[in-house]
Amino acid sequence: MTLDRPSLQALLEPLLPGLMGMKLLELEPARVLAEMTVRPDLCTTGGVLHGGAAMAFADTLGAVGTFLNLDPARQRTTTTASSTQFIAAAKAGSRVSGECVALHRGRTTMVWQTSVRNEDGKLCAVVTQTQLVLDVSPAPAATKPPPA
Repeated sequence: MTLDRPSLQALLEPLLPGLMGMKLLELEPARVLAEMTVRPDLCTTGGVLHGGAAMAFADTLGAVGTFLNLDPARQRTTTTASSTQFIAAAKAGSRVSGECVALHRGRTTMVWQTSVRNEDGKLCAVVTQTQLVLDVSPAPAATKPPPA
């Protein structure tokens, strides 16, 4: 699989990030930038971005960042922990941006921090997450002891 922006955007389109309207803007091994329009169906009754939508947006950025550092033929990733601090609102009809930076890029785990900002640049949420690196290469054949 190619790890360029159009290919990864196409991969996301039929999934939750695509349904939410998330657009990848910049991809680097230690930084991912994306944006999303705050549609009414992504909001709470107060007309502001739902916390779960902000968390899903940030979670996707950390997963994409991790994926950029993997061998896609042998490895996958999954979120094992996530912590969100909500700071300000983003109103329906506006856009949010997410900048996700690597805090740790290890062999078995990666830690990412995403800053979600409203279109005025005000910080709306900070999400820190841990991604587990999963090896999906075939397991070696089990060896049986010789019969006694």
